[in-house]
Amino acid sequence: MKFIQQAIDKVKPAFEKGGKLEKYYFLFESIETFLFVPKETTLRKGVQIRDGVDLKRFMITVVIALLPALVFGTYNVGYQYYQATGLEPAGSWDLWWIGIQRVVPIVIVSYVFGLFITEFAFSVIRQHPINEGFLVTGILIPMVLPPTIPLWQVAVATVFAVVIAKEAFGGTGMNVLNVALVARAFLYFAYPGFMSGDQVWVYLGGHTPVDGFSGATPLGIVASTVESGQNAVAALLEHGDHYSLGSMFYGLIPGSIGETSVLMILIGAVILMATGVGSWRIIVSGFAGAYLMALLLQVTGVNPYMQMAPVYHLVMGGLAFGIVFMATDPVTASQTNTGKWIYGAMIGVLTIIIRVLNPAYPEGIMLAILFMNVFAPLIDYYVVGANKKRRLKRATV
Repeated sequence: MKFIQQAIDKVKPAFEKGGKLEKYYFLFESIETFLFVPKETTLRKGVQIRDGVDLKRFMITVVIALLPALVFGTYNVGYQYYQATGLEPAGSWDLWWIGIQRVVPIVIVSYVFGLFITEFAFSVIRQHPINEGFLVTGILIPMVLPPTIPLWQVAVATVFAVVIAKEAFGGTGMNVLNVALVARAFLYFAYPGFMSGDQVWVYLGGHTPVDGFSGATPLGIVASTVESGQNAVAALLEHGDHYSLGSMFYGLIPGSIGETSVLMILIGAVILMATGVGSWRIIVSGFAGAYLMALLLQVTGVNPYMQMAPVYHLVMGGLAFGIVFMATDPVTASQTNTGKWIYGAMIGVLTIIIRVLNPAYPEGIMLAILFMNVFAPLIDYYVVGANKKRRLKRATV
C-alpha cells in the first residue's frame, strides 16, 4: 500500500490546478479517496463534530448488509436452474457456479456503465467530485432484476437511471427518486416481456424445462386466484412444497436475484439498524403498515387474494427487500422522525393495495416507494410545520 501511495503522490501534481491533466482532477481524486483516507482534516479553531463515518464508510456498511441476500441469491439462481432443467448437479459448487455465471456479469455491467462510464463522464464534464453513492446503487440494480435479463438492457437501464434520476437533479444527495428503482421501472415499462412472465425468473441456459415445472413467482400464483377463485394458500402448495410459508421465508423460490430470501434480508436489516445506517422507524412502520393493510383486506375481502393471511404478504415478492434497502435510502426518504413513521407505513399500505386491488401488477413495492419518494419532502414539511405550531403554542402560554 505504501508503494501505491507513493505512486499516487508522484502523479498528483499533474491533476492539480495548473497541471496538464487538470480537467481530470475529480476523476483522480475519486480513485485516491477510494483507496486512502483523505488528508484533509477539520479546522483547529472553532467547534467541530468529529466522526469516523464518512460517505464511503456509510456506503460500505450498506454493501456489507446487502451481501447475505446477494450471496444467497447467487446460490438460488443455480438452484432454480437445476430444478427447472431436471439435471443433477455433481455438488453444491455446481449450483454456485451457475449463479456466479449469471449474477457476476450483471453486477459488472451495472458498475461499468453506471460508475466507470456515466458518473466518470459527468465528473469530467461538470467538474464535480465523484461520490461513493453508486457503490450501493451498483449492487442494488442487479439484485432487483431477474437472472435472465439481457446484459445490454442492464446497461441501458443503468445509464438511464443515473442520468435521469440522479445527475439531472445535481448528483449524489440531490436525487428525488431511488436510482435503482428507476432502473427497474424503466425496464418494466420499456421491456415488459423481459421483466414479467413465469420463465424470466429462472435461468435455463438453453435447456428446455422439465414437464410440470413452473417458474411462476408466489405473487404471480396468488394473483391468478382472483379469476380462478381457488384458495390462495392451496394454489401455492399446488405448485410444490417450496412455495410453503417457511420455504418462501428462506427464499429457495423463483424471483429477482436478491429479493427471495426474507431471512437474509432481515440479517441485512439488523446490520443497518445496529449501525444506525438504516432507519429502524421506516423498517418497522413499513412492515407494520403492510401487515395491517393486509389484515384489513382479509377481513373485508371478497376474493381469495384479499382473504389471504397477512403474513404471506410479508414473505412474498420484494416487499422485505424494498422496505429494508430501498425505503431506508437516506436521500429519498423522510428526514424527520415522525415523517419516517408516516413514510414507512404508507409504503407498506400502498404496496398491499397495489398488489391486491390491481391483479395486473402483482408486485407493488416498486411503485409504492417511488410514489412515496415524491411525497417525502411534503411529509417533512407538514411535520416541521406542526412542530413549529406546537412550540409556539407552548411559548405563548
